[in-house]
Formats: sequence, structure tokens, C-alpha cells
Amino acid sequence: MKDLGKKIDLSTQDILPELIQLRRHLHAHPELSGQEYQTAALVAGELRKAGWEVKEAVGRTGVVAEMGNASGSVVCLRVDMDALPIEERTGLEYSSAIQGLMHACGHDLHTCIGLGVAKVLANNIFKTSRIRIIFQPAEEIAQGANWMRAENVLDGVKALFGVHVYPDLPVGKIGIRSGTFTAAAAELEIEIIGNGGHGARPHEGIDSIWIAAKVISGLQEAISRRLDALKPVVISFGKISGGNAFNVIAERVKLLGTVRCLDSQLYEKLPQWIEKIVHNIASTYGADACIKFNSIAPPVYNDPELTNLLCSCAKNFMDEDNIVYLENPSLGAEDFAFFLQDVSGTMFRLGVAGDRGCAPLHSGNFSLDERSLELGIKILSQTIIMSTDSFKKI
Repeated sequence: MKDLGKKIDLSTQDILPELIQLRRHLHAHPELSGQEYQTAALVAGELRKAGWEVKEAVGRTGVVAEMGNASGSVVCLRVDMDALPIEERTGLEYSSAIQGLMHACGHDLHTCIGLGVAKVLANNIFKTSRIRIIFQPAEEIAQGANWMRAENVLDGVKALFGVHVYPDLPVGKIGIRSGTFTAAAAELEIEIIGNGGHGARPHEGIDSIWIAAKVISGLQEAISRRLDALKPVVISFGKISGGNAFNVIAERVKLLGTVRCLDSQLYEKLPQWIEKIVHNIASTYGADACIKFNSIAPPVYNDPELTNLLCSCAKNFMDEDNIVYLENPSLGAEDFAFFLQDVSGTMFRLGVAGDRGCAPLHSGNFSLDERSLELGIKILSQTIIMSTDSFKKI
């Protein structure tokens, strides 16, 4: 295992300068979810140069690469490629060249980790193994995983691995966790339907703005008093719209928000629970309500055995003190979870904060430390090889 680690280390060192330039190119040319045409073309070209079998336009703009024994069971890596509709404010020389678009979640680095793993494994793969790498589109809108699942990208896969950058950890550290890793997430839309009237005589109408405020506070109070505090639920509203004039009682108000939950069984009950509370509050004050609960993604559940294997492989490239065992799952969501409905897998956090720290994900100031690229490639390369039939049965 140590000899393999040395080979992976040397292979990674050889390709790092090229990968950093590729990452900077991708950062300067971000593409939105479902529009990753140039990114996918670049990825496919690099994979073919490394000797991989490549399929393009899988799940719309996704790319799938394979290498090894076609009859063997498959070990798989998934990375994502899409950017966000965010204006970049980093001031980097390779800042986004497209106004209003930015790689503010590190998917440019994820893509280059996938390419790096592909190049390393091309020199170290074993004939009895079959490796597949999925370059997924549209993670940011939580649709790309299902687009690719619909095209059977997980056929024959026995283990799946993933990675996500983590600005809360400095470069050189990783975060791992067995079991629940991220939350289930949903989009919540609530419309309160009252009765308009003159602002000077509110008693003659049904004030939907006032009732909407009651709904917001009522849901938060109900969470704290009617749900198990050991099974956290977060409901946050990000948009409120309604009304037409300063002196007119608004007839309709729309609330848009998000729901996050770590417990799968509780998550399944939340739509009915929310609908009942909102209807009760609205009807108390004479209004109607329309509730739409749109599920975005289930929780990511990290397989303990695969997580332990990844942790063991990581120790070949870093001191154990730099492996952070995350106490709590994240209330963020990740559509990697859809793949885990079909196959066991695990995802880890890759520290990317530099000497001056790192702005949060989805911030226009997000700027990761590129030194993290090397560690991500090494850990995943060794983990994937050690997961194959050449070494052990999972």
C-alpha cells in the first residue's frame, strides 16, 4: 500500500502544473447548470488523451469515462462541473470572463480532481479492475444526478466516491464522517390568500401580509415545540412578495423558502405537517393558503466501510492529525445523494482555505487554495484502486 502511495505521489506531481492551468481556464470560463458544453468538451478531450473510453452527452451535458476489464465490477468516482449565477469579486488574474457567472462552489477544482485521478489511474490501473469516472452537470439545481441515473451510469457499480471543497478547513486537512453527511432539502412555496381593502380600514379586509408574518413565526415556534429537538429541522424563507400599493391591504402574499432535515422518516412527514400548520394559522384569521413542497434531494449517507477505507488511504499522504472527524452532518444539500439510492458510497470534505482563510461557498469572494488539488487527487486515486477486486472485496 505504501509503494502504491509513492507511485501515486510521483504521478500526481508530474501532472499538477498542467492541471492547475486547466483549473484556471475552467474558472475563467464558467457555465451554468445544463449548459456545460465547453467544459464537457475539454474534459472529454483530456480523458481521451489519457487513454480512457469516453461517452459524451450522457445526462444532457455529462461525460462518462471508463477503463479496465469490461467484465469486472466497477468502482466509480463522481465529480461535478457547473457554476453559479454569481458575480465574481475575487480580483484574480483568471477571474470569470463571463459577467454574472462564477465557479463559487469549487466545481472547477472538482472537475480537475476528476481529470487528475483519470491521469494517475491510467498509469496505475490493474487489468482485473474496471474504473468509471462520472463528470456530472447541473448539481447546483439538483437535477444532474437524476439525468445521469436515467441513462444507467451506475450499472455494475459496487462503490462510489465523491469529494466537495470545504472552506472551513485549511488546505492540507480533510473532513470525514460515516452515516448521515448532508441534509434532505426541499423548496417550500406558500401563498396566503386574503381579501384586499383600504389600508385605513384593515378590519374590513383580510390582511395577507399580517397573516404571512404569523405563518413565518408560527412555523418556527412549532418546530421548537412540536418536533423532536434531537432531529433538527430548519425552515428559512428567502423571498416574500405581495401587495400593490402602500395604502391597500394586500390580497395575496407569496413566501418562498427552503426546508432542511437530517432524518429521512421525519422528512417524509414534513409536507403534511407544514400544510396542516399553515392552513390552521390562515383559517384562524379568515384566509386561505396554498402550499407546495418540492423535494430537492435526500440526505447523503456515507457507507461506514467505504469511509473507513478512504480514511486509511488518506493516511498515506497526510498525518492523522489532519484528518478531521466531523461531529455533525451539514444542513446543506448535495445531489450525490440520488446516486447513493442505487449504490453504496462516501463523500469527504477537502480543506481549501489558504493562509488568509477562504470566503464561504456561493460567495462572490470565494477563492480556494489550489494546493488542495494535489491531496484530493492522491486520496481518491489510492482509495479507488484499493476498492477494486485487484485488492479486496468490499
